[in-house]
Amino acid sequence: MFGLFSKSPLKRLQKDHEALVTKAFQAQRNGDIRLYSTLTAEAEVLREKIEECKSSESTGD
Repeated sequence: MFGLFSKSPLKRLQKDHEALVTKAFQAQRNGDIRLYSTLTAEAEVLREKIEECKSSESTGD
């Protein structure tokens, strides 16, 4: 019953990814290329996790 209201881990990952991409964009606009690179790398790791989750959901694991 309580599982009905719990958030999907996939949605949480997507929201975190979007936040990182936005922060990276702002860092780039402010001229902080080092921070931009770090945030972009973190966002890429999250994107890979999202793809893994999507593929495991589609295969039924």
